[in-house]
Amino acid sequence: MSSLIKISPSILSANFSKLGEEIIALEKAGADYIHVDVMDGHFVPNISMGPSVVKSVRDRTSIPFDVHLMIDPIEPYIDEFVKAGADIISIHPEANDNIEKCIDKIKSHNVKAGLAINPDTKWEVVLPFLDKLDIIVVMSVHPGFGGQKFIPAALEKLKLLRNSLSISLLCSPKLENFSKGSGT
Repeated sequence: MSSLIKISPSILSANFSKLGEEIIALEKAGADYIHVDVMDGHFVPNISMGPSVVKSVRDRTSIPFDVHLMIDPIEPYIDEFVKAGADIISIHPEANDNIEKCIDKIKSHNVKAGLAINPDTKWEVVLPFLDKLDIIVVMSVHPGFGGQKFIPAALEKLKLLRNSLSISLLCSPKLENFSKGSGT
């Protein structure tokens, strides 16, 4: 039986001279996914890694790669990350791109699609895309920097999202009545 809780450690702080070894160590430690934080220096101020890094270590593990694109634009890079070995691609609705088109493109490759919502973004931004999403990432830090302090408001956002989605999915599988049933 698989656990409802999945562990997806980020390789952002890994020793890149030993990245393959560190990924193997994460697998041995029980990681369910390998989280790859991709930053472009535009959507967020820092630059991290691109598809070539994903490709270079993809053969080191069978664990799914959970690629978090903190980039803008998104669409021109989806194919490259899929070819590199991404199993899940999460994008930000705050990016200046056609989010639905990006989600559709991700899904067209039989890759799971997710939305990552920033701490200052209202959780309701996911509503138009729910029927296409495999994952929703509630950011508990601002994107673009490792080692930040946890933002406790993320817990309340997560609770509201979870409660509203549970109610909506029970009442309306297509979420047509979602806004009518939610007072938040």
